[in-house]
Amino acid sequence: MLNTTDKTPPPTRLSPLCRAVALALAAAAALPAQAQISDTIHPYILASINHDDNLLRQSADVGGEQGDTYKSTEVGLSLERPFGRQILTGRVSASKVAFDRFNQLDYTGKNAEATLEWHLGNHLQGHLGGTYAQTLAPFADFHSEERNLRVARREFVDGAWNFHPTWQVHGAWSRDKYTYELDSQKYNNRIEDAGEVGVDYIAGTSSRIGLVARKLKGTYTDRQGFASILLDNGYDQDELKANIYWYVSGSTQLQFLGGKVRRTHAVFTIRDEEGANGRAVLYWIPTGKIKTTTKVWREFAAVEGSLINSALNRGASVEASYQATAKISATALAKTEKRKFTALPGVLSEGGLDDSTRSLQAGVNYAIYPSILLALSASHDRRTGSRAAGTNSYKANGVSFNVTAQF
Repeated sequence: MLNTTDKTPPPTRLSPLCRAVALALAAAAALPAQAQISDTIHPYILASINHDDNLLRQSADVGGEQGDTYKSTEVGLSLERPFGRQILTGRVSASKVAFDRFNQLDYTGKNAEATLEWHLGNHLQGHLGGTYAQTLAPFADFHSEERNLRVARREFVDGAWNFHPTWQVHGAWSRDKYTYELDSQKYNNRIEDAGEVGVDYIAGTSSRIGLVARKLKGTYTDRQGFASILLDNGYDQDELKANIYWYVSGSTQLQFLGGKVRRTHAVFTIRDEEGANGRAVLYWIPTGKIKTTTKVWREFAAVEGSLINSALNRGASVEASYQATAKISATALAKTEKRKFTALPGVLSEGGLDDSTRSLQAGVNYAIYPSILLALSASHDRRTGSRAAGTNSYKANGVSFNVTAQF
């Protein structure tokens, strides 16, 4: 049940965070500026306090207090180790997250990643690796106050062969697996396998133009139930896209991956879609202190909702960073995205099957020592939902402060 009783958390709820912050500051301040355990292993501690005034992303007409403050303490280490021409990088961390109000959501987060950058001779290179992340599932499309941990696993391998100074062929394979803690969300348990091959022409300026063919297969391990129907949400997606990297100048680069995509489903073929998909990214550095990244996309994507599982997403974002001084930097992000859902006979109507979300973020970072970083950020999200598709209209504001100490 939703706890709407105001209460003051006991001091012990905050003391682990305070101890972590004090330990991070004291230990890091005591180290020389370049002190490390080794040249390859870098431990760190991160402590944060956050507030969100609509944690569950509920509609305004739900009523009751929806905000919460939560605290997190994370410890971890990063690794970078060369072996001849091969380079192994990785990171592992664990975190404790505690909520003041919705304390049934308290959880332990786990993250791990490792990547081997490999080289064979002068013309063969690629990557081999994997990631693991256990965290609280987002509330944007599923608003239950029950704890719902999501585990995301990924394995990948890719390689490229430069068989000519101006030509290369490449290939890649990856598997993404998602599992959910709540029984009511297990219909989102899925595996996504992707394989691709491509060829590129490389110009003398490092610009590149090529063609890539990609096959994506989504398998849902648990069927989704509608009345007496068990719905198989599995799908296949075939892509043929142009792959372009344009090195305009040292301050401007453009990436584009886009072309024809066809997405088909195991059942209810009314959901099948075909058309143009693509993503363009513009990197622009007008000065040495300012960096910007602009993105535009039109893509099919998975949705973790109660009535729909996929959408055609169209959106744009602009991200900027400003290095004011050697110690102070600022960041900002603006993003808008519209999702179009597909009607299901007897389940979803034909009208009103889209929603739109707008997000703003801004932050400032202050490196009080080379090994200690303070960060303050704020965010605002607004969604115009789709009643037909079961997505909420909501507003949410958040603020976060964290301290990171690296040894």
